[in-house]
Amino acid sequence: MAARIARGMADTWKRYIFHFANDHFDFKLAELKAIARTVGCQIQIDETKYDKESPFLEVGLRSDEDGKRLMQRATLGRSLYELMAEGRTLPELCADLNKLPDAKKTVAADSTFRFQIEGFNKRLPQASKVDRIEALLQCLPKFQGKINLKAPDHSFHLLEYYGHEGSKSPDQPYWLYFGRWIADGQRDKIRQFHLQKRHFIGNTSMDAGLSLIMANMGQVDKNQIVFDPFVGTGSLLVACAHHGAYVMGTDIDYMLIHAKARPSRHNQKRRDKDESIRANLRQYGMESRYLDVLVADASRHDLWRNMPLFDAIITDPPYGIREASLKIGAEKPADAFIPEDCRDNHHPQSVKYRLSDSFCDLLNFAARFLKLNGRLVYWLPVFRPQYSEANVPRHRCLQLVSNCEQILNTTISRRLVTMEKTAEWQAEEDSRGATVEVDHYGDKSFRERYFKANRTIAKEMEASGSS
Repeated sequence: MAARIARGMADTWKRYIFHFANDHFDFKLAELKAIARTVGCQIQIDETKYDKESPFLEVGLRSDEDGKRLMQRATLGRSLYELMAEGRTLPELCADLNKLPDAKKTVAADSTFRFQIEGFNKRLPQASKVDRIEALLQCLPKFQGKINLKAPDHSFHLLEYYGHEGSKSPDQPYWLYFGRWIADGQRDKIRQFHLQKRHFIGNTSMDAGLSLIMANMGQVDKNQIVFDPFVGTGSLLVACAHHGAYVMGTDIDYMLIHAKARPSRHNQKRRDKDESIRANLRQYGMESRYLDVLVADASRHDLWRNMPLFDAIITDPPYGIREASLKIGAEKPADAFIPEDCRDNHHPQSVKYRLSDSFCDLLNFAARFLKLNGRLVYWLPVFRPQYSEANVPRHRCLQLVSNCEQILNTTISRRLVTMEKTAEWQAEEDSRGATVEVDHYGDKSFRERYFKANRTIAKEMEASGSS
């Protein structure tokens, strides 16, 4: 059963129902909380009754206007409704509906309205929908307006829940909600920023939906400065600039930054001359929010002036799967010496960058250069059989806000980690203050574990198919 807010709430609170998209289950509550803080909206959620696999979440909000502000940022939210009644059956819902004051159950004669019936995890025949609409009209005799199916003044929705997606649907719904539509979320932005339409992409470009979720987790807002130290083709910069931030980044890959690397699109032999991160922002009318990108090593913190610079750091560090995880260095100490007559045209050597080291460096960077209360949002790849909370890097200046899992297969996933800077970094402290209590990658790289897991799964599928 979906979460329920007690009817004994203070009079200043109103009951609403969120209808979420059916993906990224582990992210939706964290994104909703982050958006509420970003837009300055108070929200009541009974987390003890929260079911992340249910598309419906009952909450308390102060007003419709607060709800509309939430939905103007929501990536995972499909729609928001003012909750008027609920129940296990339609008669029970109608009895609950009758308890409302008349003002809530009235549509004036000079207004228009419509009913929409939606079933989750079950397809409802049109005849059943008509029967439900007629039953609702019997409960609502003061709906005197005219019906308008295309552009009504008021839209009322009956939402029927038949269990988790993919489960066997019962004959009767587990729960029903009836409410007045308030606003839709920003699902259309996923289509607008889809990578297939993007001018400049690479092998590791973050998809539009997850990029927008990360920007929400980071509480990115207008006139902030947002930084991505592993910028790649700038997908995260696009999402952050969409919310009004000024964006910049660095990457060690010169060829990628300058759009000279091999194209990622099928049948594209060479990149266009105008491909760039700036061109991506120009494509969406956001070029004015582009500060710059630099070819630089994210582990070299002395490049930056020692002061808080960024409102948010949003990034996806390389895992060594589709792109190498590298930093500037030399395999042998003697190779690090550069004769003076060679320095002008010298191209620095690079060495492998251990994942645990890269995350510690990232947290140390955030502790130094994030503004107080600024957020760090990053992906942590994990080997699921050996993962524990101790694997998440820690830093004295950063507080863990959320840790959401995206499962890739039975043994591999990645976790979207959100941290907030709660204490100022002290120059006299050890600059390498981040720690990982347990390095669950062990003596094998994540790349080795990833491909071993995929080979194992392929063998199991082959054996299953042959039997």
